[in-house]
Formats: sequence, structure tokens, C-alpha cells
Amino acid sequence: MVTANDDTTRRRASLELLRAEASDELAVLIHERLRGGEDPWDFMEDLPSVDELVVLTLRAENIAENGGQRPNRSRNYRVLRQISLDYPPLTRAVWRILGDEEPHRRWDASVRLDAS
Repeated sequence: MVTANDDTTRRRASLELLRAEASDELAVLIHERLRGGEDPWDFMEDLPSVDELVVLTLRAENIAENGGQRPNRSRNYRVLRQISLDYPPLTRAVWRILGDEEPHRRWDASVRLDAS
């Protein structure tokens, strides 16, 4: 029997599968922007890495599980930290998302949190 407190059972898939899905999603995003006539030199740095996209997907799943309510700063930190604990190879991506590096990236949660 699975309990609600068993965090390990909440994992959706293996990290390899999550990365493969994120890679596919990123390829679609790039393809659509190229078809739209955008220059890759103008947008490639704005896109998240595959691991950052995995982290953002896991974060979005957590938000959906919480009734869709956007987390405050401290809950966002806890959610991202838990992702790092559940998937240690994603730690670097989690800290990039949490850190001050490259705050110009539009998809960055910290940029959107500051703007509101």
C-alpha cells in the first residue's frame, strides 16, 4: 500500500526518461522558433537546458498537485531543493534556477517571482 507521505513513489519516471522527454520538448521549441523565422543566435541562450527543463517540469507537477497554486519564495525553494534531493544529477540545474546567474532568462522562475 502506498501512503501519501511516501515521496519516492511520487517520482513520475526515471531521470533518463525525463531527460528524453525534455530533450524532445526542447527540440520542438527550437524547431517552432526556427520555422517562425527567428535566428538561433538570438534565442538559443534564452532557452533552458534539458536538465533545467526537467526541473521546471517536476516543479510544475508539484504545483499541479498543490491545486495549481503558485508557490511563494520559501515553498519554491523547498520544492526545488526536494527535486535536487530526489534526483541528485539535477542539483546543478536546480541551483542555476535558484541562483542569480543569468536572471535575464524569461523562463527563470526567480525572474517571474520578482516581477510580481
